[in-house]
Amino acid sequence: MVVAMLVLPFMDATVKLLGSRYPILQLIWARFFFYFLFVLPFVVIRYGKQAIRAAHPLLLLSPGLFLLVASGLVFAAIQYIPLADAIAILFVDAVIVVALSPLVLGEYVPARRWITCAAGFLAILIIIRPGGTEFHWASLLALAAALFWALYFLSTRVMSVQVPPLLMLGWQSVSGFVLMTAALPFYWVTPTLVDGILMVVIGGIGAVGHLLFIRASSLAHASLLAPLRYLEIVMQVLLGYWLFGDFPDLWAWVGIALIIGVGVYLGRTELVQSVPGKLQVKVDDGNHTVR
Repeated sequence: MVVAMLVLPFMDATVKLLGSRYPILQLIWARFFFYFLFVLPFVVIRYGKQAIRAAHPLLLLSPGLFLLVASGLVFAAIQYIPLADAIAILFVDAVIVVALSPLVLGEYVPARRWITCAAGFLAILIIIRPGGTEFHWASLLALAAALFWALYFLSTRVMSVQVPPLLMLGWQSVSGFVLMTAALPFYWVTPTLVDGILMVVIGGIGAVGHLLFIRASSLAHASLLAPLRYLEIVMQVLLGYWLFGDFPDLWAWVGIALIIGVGVYLGRTELVQSVPGKLQVKVDDGNHTVR
C-alpha cells in the first residue's frame, strides 16, 4: 500500500510534464491504453476465457466511463494548479461517497458522519478560496473530478458483489481505451522517443498502483489501509516542489490537514463485516479507491 501511494503521484507529475507538449486527450489515451496492456496479462492468466464471459459486460463498462471523465478532469486541472492542491481536492471524493450513499446504495449514514462531511467541504473551501485572489478556475475541474471519482467508486461497489476486483479493473480499462483510441486521429501528436516512453510510464504506473492496492486490500483491513492513502499528498507536495517549484501556502496546508483528518476519521469508523465468500462494507468512505 505504501509503495502504491508513493508511486501513483509520478503518473500525475509525468502528465503535468507532458501537458505543455501534447493534447490532454492524448495523455488520457496513454493512461488507458497502456494501462489496459499492463493489466490484460494478469486478467488472462487469472481468469482466461471467463473474463470475456463476465456477467453484465455492459454494466462493467460503466464505471470505466466515470473513471475516464475523472482522469481527464484531473489531468486538465494539474496543468494549471499545483499537484498537491489538485489531489487534496480530489480526496474529497470520500466525503461525496458518504453523502451519496443513502441515495445510491440505500445505506444509513449517522449524524456524526454528516458533520464530518461538512468539515470535508469546509476544507475544500479553504483550499479553493472562491472569491479570493488565490482562486483558480481549474480548482473546479479537480472538484468535478472528485464527484466522478465518487460515482466511479459507487458504481464499482454495486458491481463488486458479482465481479472480482481484478476482472473489474480489466473491464474498466476497456471503456477509456476503446473510446480514446477511436478518437485518436483527431488529436494525435507524434511523440519523441523519450516522450513516448513517458506515455507508456503513465499507463504502467496506473496499472501497477491498482495491482499493488488490490494485493494490499487482500492482506490488510480497510481501516488500516485508509490512512496510508494520504501518503500520496505528501509525495505530490515533494514532486510538485522538486519538478515545478510549487509549494502549498499556509491556508492550503490547513485545508489539506483538515481533509486528511476527515478521511482518516471516515476510514477508522468504517464498519467492515466478513461473511463467507463475501466482504460487506457498511457506509463506505471511498478510501479504498485508487487512480
